[in-house]
Amino acid sequence: MPQGERHVHRAPLPRLGGVAIFLAFSVSLSAWLVLSLAFPRLLDGLAPATILRIYVPACLIFCLGIYDDLRGAGPYLKFAVQAIAAVMLFAGGMRVLNLPVIFGSHSLPWFAGLPLTVLWVVAVTNAFNLIDGLDGLAAGSALFSTLVFFVVSLVDHSWLGSLMSVTLAGAILGFLRFNFNPATIFLGDSGSLFIGFMLSALALAGAQKAPTFVAVAIPVVSFGLPILETLLSVLRRLIGGRPIFTADREHIHHKLLQMGFSHRQVVIVLYAVSAIFAMLSLFLLWPTGSTLGLVLAVVGTGVWLGVQHLNYLEFGELRRVAQRTIEQRQIVINNLSVRRAIEELKVAGDFDQVRAVLVAAFESNDFDAFELLLKPFPSDRVPSSESNRPPFHWSKFPHMAAISSHPSWKLTLDLVTTANRRRGSLVVYRLYSPRDLQLDVNLLTSEFPATLADALDRVLTMPTVLVPTAPGERPFLAANL
Repeated sequence: MPQGERHVHRAPLPRLGGVAIFLAFSVSLSAWLVLSLAFPRLLDGLAPATILRIYVPACLIFCLGIYDDLRGAGPYLKFAVQAIAAVMLFAGGMRVLNLPVIFGSHSLPWFAGLPLTVLWVVAVTNAFNLIDGLDGLAAGSALFSTLVFFVVSLVDHSWLGSLMSVTLAGAILGFLRFNFNPATIFLGDSGSLFIGFMLSALALAGAQKAPTFVAVAIPVVSFGLPILETLLSVLRRLIGGRPIFTADREHIHHKLLQMGFSHRQVVIVLYAVSAIFAMLSLFLLWPTGSTLGLVLAVVGTGVWLGVQHLNYLEFGELRRVAQRTIEQRQIVINNLSVRRAIEELKVAGDFDQVRAVLVAAFESNDFDAFELLLKPFPSDRVPSSESNRPPFHWSKFPHMAAISSHPSWKLTLDLVTTANRRRGSLVVYRLYSPRDLQLDVNLLTSEFPATLADALDRVLTMPTVLVPTAPGERPFLAANL
């Protein structure tokens, strides 16, 4: 039944399509074994026991998927069963032998290879389960990866890989007839988990005969779409402070739907992406320095551009943080100007000094103007006739009206002394700009207002505040200039 916002279908559909794929795969293997009785040459280079080392744990994963489709399984139960199946593969000789990028060509001991094998199986199995969000998407993407393994197995003369990959490809292809949009049946967890596990197992089986680099690089590149989806989902949720296992509508296919693509168009676009990953992985069958560099450059550039166009909020925030890190020197300079102003306000002896401190502080930071609004008290040394003069203001523009005529935002700081006397307010302005504010606003909203209020309270009650503005004019408060 369609439930919640994550489901894009509108009518109830069966979701045990994985049963069809599992049965087609099992019947095909059984038929091959029966034929081998009449034609023993079919067993050349391959023992039935080797097939069972993959098929038995795959049956365990299939049963897990059936249970999840019918009853629902939690993430920890899924991970536990998948880990058991991965250990069964490891015990059967299907394991991560080495990591050439980190350890060179040295073989890994069992206590290092076992957790890496479990991690690989669990990651790939759940990666294909994660992209199963649109009709035909997971099955179609898996078909491209399976065909890659078939070609690689033929090149390496791996009869086990050739047999199992072409059998799985045939089962997936037959199922896609009914699963492509508009689907009449869903893959379900029984199908996506089974396919993902089989592909992870085939990669481990191929690693036993293929060269070290090919064994590691080809599976990773050929699984490009599900691996990318998994990494993006984990990173997004970690950055956003959400549990990793929560569901959302932020997957790649959801993003493409939000951009206006139709259901079928999204699937075709992601098929093309899977096909490109598959093609690039086949280039690595003949690894040279130039081939490796070209593949890595194409993959890296494509992933970067694709993620940029998907407009993930989490990665936009990361870019902003990275930009602020690059501009940290300017942030430090601006912060120091405010801190320096705080220290100088503590010893300011008259209003001219207070004004000079404020102007110096704001000239070197990212605000564009400020306005000082004073609240007079009877004890202030200022004639009552001068109390209505306009407030003191400063702007990076020739006139204050210049900023008021542009879209801007303002921050009002209430000036309250440490003795709890309100001395007015300081209003700071900044034009709307795509450039981030290179200043820690907490500096302006914590100690600075109280220090400025104390300085104003001190200088406004001093007789020296009254100064002549011009010969022959009456004296008035300098703050009202």
